[in-house]
Amino acid sequence: MPSWSHIARRIRVPVGFVFAVCYFWLARPTPRPILIGAIIVLCGLFIRALASGYVQKNEELTTGGPYAYTRNPLYFGSLILAVGFGWAAQNWWIAAAILLIFVVIYMPVILDEERFLRQRFPNFAAYSHQVPRFIPRLTPFMGTSGAFSWDLYRKHREYHAMIGSIAMLLALVVKMLFLSR
Repeated sequence: MPSWSHIARRIRVPVGFVFAVCYFWLARPTPRPILIGAIIVLCGLFIRALASGYVQKNEELTTGGPYAYTRNPLYFGSLILAVGFGWAAQNWWIAAAILLIFVVIYMPVILDEERFLRQRFPNFAAYSHQVPRFIPRLTPFMGTSGAFSWDLYRKHREYHAMIGSIAMLLALVVKMLFLSR
């Protein structure tokens, strides 16, 4: 029987799509929260984009760029994104759902990925003792390596997060202007 972390890994994208539909239905957007939310979303997108341009999945332990501050900058960026969308929606049910999805779906995936990294890369143990799992440290980890690569950014198709975020922000504006009367 598969572990919850394996199930969570498989269902996280479909759950995200179902959540997006519920999100749009429950959102009560107004101009200022959309603007503040969009700024927060942009911060999350920037963190994700930067992280995707450094990571070489399954090939080497990435310790440079944002990985010098947190072991999981892609998930950290995703949480920042979610907070931005939660702010823009102005609905406590959405905020609660975001927190629940993160704890129930994403934390088990993060822990499972760390088990894999610990087995695959012997230097992960030392790295994980110096760099926090999630909340970034203020100074970079000293054993950093690598440089940002647009090729990696494109390879990981991180631009999909930007396209989806822009589409949802535009949908919120449309809902605010035409559907919330």
